[in-house]
Amino acid sequence: KLLSLGMEPPLAAERARMSWAQGRLPVPDILAYGSDGETEWLLTTGLPGTAATDARPRVAPRDLVPILAQGLRHLHALPWAECPFDGRAASLLAMVRQRVALGLVDPATDFHSEHRRWRAAEALAELGRLRPWREDLVVCHGDFCLPNALIGDTRVSGLVDLGQLGVADRWRDLAIATWSVTWNLGPGWESLFLEAYGVRPAPRKQAFYRLIYDLLP
Repeated sequence: KLLSLGMEPPLAAERARMSWAQGRLPVPDILAYGSDGETEWLLTTGLPGTAATDARPRVAPRDLVPILAQGLRHLHALPWAECPFDGRAASLLAMVRQRVALGLVDPATDFHSEHRRWRAAEALAELGRLRPWREDLVVCHGDFCLPNALIGDTRVSGLVDLGQLGVADRWRDLAIATWSVTWNLGPGWESLFLEAYGVRPAPRKQAFYRLIYDLLP
């Protein structure tokens, strides 16, 4: 993977998180990392399995969605107190405020259609209204969606794009995972995902973390 310096999240962050995840999660081994002052690169081993976006038609959505949900449940079962990376609401909000203040958020290009009715400052105010004051902390992937999960046999066999992994409310992942099954598989799969994961809907947290997702890089 090659990335210009200054892009977020940086590959250095992904490298640190991938190193921590070794032996805990099905993640690639790091072969090399470097930077020349303009770009940075991260070379890893491959992983078994097929990207969940490519698993169809071999795996029907009704089978694929529970596999993804159980893979996320396995990730969330890690002891979060051992994870040194912070993705709690306060930390995310601080990053969002900085991005809005610097003019780095463009609703026309950064927001999904359901959020484009707001300007950046209005979206920030909406986050303040939605903010969950109680967090159910787990180790979160930070971008758990179909393109970032590999499927092998009947399980999640690999996870990639780990640059936002950190301790957060489990709904940081659940909000994006349920969004992703709709984007990638079509409407009607969100309820099955939550049922297979073993949690009831939490619309307020879901709305908060989906809006956070649009406001962060």
